[in-house]
Amino acid sequence: MPFVWIPGNIQKVTVPEGRRGPWSVERFQSKAKRFGWGPSARTFTRLVHAGRGIVMSDTPNEMRDHREAVQHAHGSCLINGLGLGMILAAALRKPDVTDVTVVETNADVIALVGPTYDADPRLTIVHADAFAYQPPPGRRYAMAWHDIWDRPCSTNLDPMAALMRKFAPIADWQGCWAEDRSVRRAAQEAADTPAAAETLLRYLQSSVQPRGELPI
Repeated sequence: MPFVWIPGNIQKVTVPEGRRGPWSVERFQSKAKRFGWGPSARTFTRLVHAGRGIVMSDTPNEMRDHREAVQHAHGSCLINGLGLGMILAAALRKPDVTDVTVVETNADVIALVGPTYDADPRLTIVHADAFAYQPPPGRRYAMAWHDIWDRPCSTNLDPMAALMRKFAPIADWQGCWAEDRSVRRAAQEAADTPAAAETLLRYLQSSVQPRGELPI
């Protein structure tokens, strides 16, 4: 059975099941044995939109997607996208994290998920669009994590680059969920789809400083 490495701070969420507008939080069972957590641990939680499907879950694969953000979390942190709060909770478990600001565009998601975490005085949840949000004057973040996409695809690259440019002057480290897989998808599509090729070229020529080597 393959080993699945998960940073210790990232754990399954405790958000209760519920429904608000088109959004729902649901428990589900996974039959995947590769997780290696035993039968009792194969119950997970997912955030579902009635029209868009599964937006996020707390499976080990999803946890691994966020491990770099958790490793860099310290001091003042910014998270664009609340989701299930899995990364938020992991950041709050670190004693060297002084405060976390979460920017979430959807009030229903905040109502469903926010109460699980809002007892921690270090947390501020802002109902705003990540592209429009203006941090308080003088604020600087040790870590900024952008997670506003449902799945990896080539069309993510333009908004990823825009967010990275926006927060570059005030973030010591920042990253985007599934950036590497979105780049890979654009590279695969580029041979047959001019729009994907243009998007990829635009991304590579942008001022974005990628995290490590791009997988193309």
